[in-house]
Amino acid sequence: MKFLTVSAVTLSLLGFASAAQAQQQGGRLFFEGDVIRGAQQGAPGPFCVLNNQFKRLEKVVFRFRIVDPDGKALDDKGIRSLFVELPGGQKLQAGYGQHPPRGEAADYFWTAAWIIPNEQPTGTFAYKATVTDLQGRTQTWEPFKIRSSQFAVVDGAITIQPPPPAKQ
Repeated sequence: MKFLTVSAVTLSLLGFASAAQAQQQGGRLFFEGDVIRGAQQGAPGPFCVLNNQFKRLEKVVFRFRIVDPDGKALDDKGIRSLFVELPGGQKLQAGYGQHPPRGEAADYFWTAAWIIPNEQPTGTFAYKATVTDLQGRTQTWEPFKIRSSQFAVVDGAITIQPPPPAKQ
């Protein structure tokens, strides 16, 4: 009986030590996200809708929610930085905020925007997102490598219409 009691106490202490070590090391962060067509004055819509095929000059918005191991969404006070890396190494820094940005907030999350340049080649490509926590640890996420669901630049460019003249 004494052996069973000592074994139970030892296992309990090991369990506490493991939990403390896990808390000290921090758990993995989880990414939730999508890609949408961003609002641009004079551009054809619809805006803020899911999309994975874009023409040149369109605004692409990468949206993310970063969640800790307990399922809590992390804001700009819980994460040091979030970057989206495009092919060729260009990095877009994401910002945290209210969406939509004006009026009553529907949600809060991280976004990074990119207007596809005229010289961008067509085709699919992979991007990745890297988050850095307050302790300087990083974690990277990449979308599925299924060609039909990857981000794609299709042939052509959108036409940006000038704003209507101001009424006198």
